[in-house]
Amino acid sequence: MNPIAPPTETPMTSLHSRPNPLRRALLGLVPAAACTGLAAPAWAQPRPPRLVTVSGAITEVVYLLGAEAQLAGTDTTSLYPAAALKTPKVGYMRQLSAEGLLSLKPDAVIATTEAGPAVVLDQVRSAGVKVELVVADHTWAEVQRKVQAVGRAAAREAQARTLQATLDAEWAEVQKRIAASTGPKPRVLFILSHSASPQVAGQNTAADAVIRFSGGVNCMTGFEGYRPMTAEAMAAAAPEVILTSDQSIEAHGGIEKFWTRPELALTPAFKRRALVTMDALQLIGFGPRLPATVREVHERMAKA
Repeated sequence: MNPIAPPTETPMTSLHSRPNPLRRALLGLVPAAACTGLAAPAWAQPRPPRLVTVSGAITEVVYLLGAEAQLAGTDTTSLYPAAALKTPKVGYMRQLSAEGLLSLKPDAVIATTEAGPAVVLDQVRSAGVKVELVVADHTWAEVQRKVQAVGRAAAREAQARTLQATLDAEWAEVQKRIAASTGPKPRVLFILSHSASPQVAGQNTAADAVIRFSGGVNCMTGFEGYRPMTAEAMAAAAPEVILTSDQSIEAHGGIEKFWTRPELALTPAFKRRALVTMDALQLIGFGPRLPATVREVHERMAKA
């Protein structure tokens, strides 16, 4: 699927969008010895761990913790922030090679359980490299685990705790706001169409979780993962809002061409042109931008 894992399952202000007091505070956390003038000479200080991140969301955490200088490489889903595009790439998260990973001489590889093949990660472990695998279950706890994993691997656990406290507060505020919303929950359909065969998201997908977190109801039930989009399914599901990625719209040649798909003409969403789009990594990447993402999707669904 392009910046996000394929469907085999995987402008709000946020911590990323501008320099902010939190990031300055994180970067300001230094060993007490340095503040007292007792810091060890440079030649005696341990080298910061070299990291390879295999997940766009995990890479975002590295930048938030100010550990980007420790990045030896990233995978091709690591597209944000823009600086991540310039890092050495180890390939797509599901198609890794031991040679590519080990060539960057990392001390640790941080990935999710969606990364693979498993035999490659075993080879990397056998070579003495620490491999941190974060369970991807499309919950807020997944985001927390990503922050904690990067904190451990980058030797920045204090900064990670500070970041996590801020993100937890953001998440609690967003969920409280959505819970207080009145009126019926919209029936939402997520379409993934980065290629010629559009697919729709069922249960136990990242898209399904985002719809629920944002105060909507996934109108595709009775199956898990993704299935091809068919006219019969569209008519039966009767979505009131279509949720998709910016990349899916681009693959269709723009919004107007997207709406020309005959399957969509059978839906209530088509009559109102009720469409919400967002960058795929932000929308279903389950990274530190999730609170801002959920808030924005909720607000835009209400106006669609």
